[in-house]
Amino acid sequence: MADLDLPHPLLVDAAREAVSAGDPASARARAEAIALALLRPVINATGVLLHTNLGRAPLPLEGASGGPVRYLNLELDLGTGRRGSRQRHAAALLARAMGAESVLIVNNGAAAVLLALAAVAPGREVIVSRGELVEIGGGFRIPEVMAVSGARLVEVGTTNRTRLADYRRALSDQTAAILKVHQSNYRMMGFTEAASVAELAALTPPVIADIGSGLLDATTPWLADDPPSWLAGEPAARQTVAAGAAVVTFSGDKLLGGPQAGILAGRREIIESCGRHPLARALRPGALVLQALQATALAYLRRDANAIPFWAMATVPPDALRARAEELGVGSVVACASVPGGGSVPGLEIPSFGVAIEGDHTAALRALDPPVVARVSEGATVCDLRTVDPADDAVLTKALGSRHPAPAG
Repeated sequence: MADLDLPHPLLVDAAREAVSAGDPASARARAEAIALALLRPVINATGVLLHTNLGRAPLPLEGASGGPVRYLNLELDLGTGRRGSRQRHAAALLARAMGAESVLIVNNGAAAVLLALAAVAPGREVIVSRGELVEIGGGFRIPEVMAVSGARLVEVGTTNRTRLADYRRALSDQTAAILKVHQSNYRMMGFTEAASVAELAALTPPVIADIGSGLLDATTPWLADDPPSWLAGEPAARQTVAAGAAVVTFSGDKLLGGPQAGILAGRREIIESCGRHPLARALRPGALVLQALQATALAYLRRDANAIPFWAMATVPPDALRARAEELGVGSVVACASVPGGGSVPGLEIPSFGVAIEGDHTAALRALDPPVVARVSEGATVCDLRTVDPADDAVLTKALGSRHPAPAG
């Protein structure tokens, strides 16, 4: 079955299903069915120009030009020829990668929280720690999102300390859920206390855990080495599901390393109820997002960190970056401190190297083609190489050289 080019875990699933069915010889057919279910470009010979099941408007395969125009089997089951679900492609792969019963994909992380609350707790109470009533970029505030969802906020504990007993005292026959929110864009230090997802899951109501940044698995099996130190303490989807959360929500474009999207993962019956809610259609993503998420999920299942640009960049050793900086031959080699960004892993830095040239040249660099976005530190323009693809090193050298010519002779 290796010629099917499926990640090993999916081939294992096919084999196990065949053995469980008492028909080991059907393993290949089952693997072929898995491959056929993936989102892929198709040739539309139906004569229907805006074919709903094929993603409606066709798009060039390679951007604006350069490839054939194809449709996608967005809502078409290629095996049966009948209408399928746009959630069966990337969603099923992500569920497999994190060990969740089911996954639903929406257009961003805030939408995931909104939909979970609207489906689970309309008109009923949701308990939240006062220390987790956060606001992130763009004015996204937990109390306001909860109000829009129709759920009623019940605050417990204090800003810095919320014990399990605080949640227990707040339980009533109107309690629909407990919401656990990761403080993803700031850290609280000192005299603090918080109940874990596992402790909250032992209480009766379902736990909705918003982990925010989208780390898929705390053990990072897609990396050759141990988890990087800067991930210490960051909640992960697989472990949060295993701890008993009924629903885990997170972003697709942060530590997951995919496109902007929101993921809801957890118990099948709750995820399916979210999918049936009227908001689900309003919040669903388009074909391009789902295609990009499928590629990201397949890379995780193959344990291929290099196929996920975020992880490929985040894990380059500092010495390799210093060597690249020296090879550029322009400016001065400087130590840098990269950060994950995007409201994830706040306050932690990743050692890095780059180059610096005297003066503020940021506006001029942004005006180039392609634009170069740099930062200014201590009167110099600094380019951190951790976020520069090595294929662009020559482009960066030329750009910096135009602002800082090499000395004569």
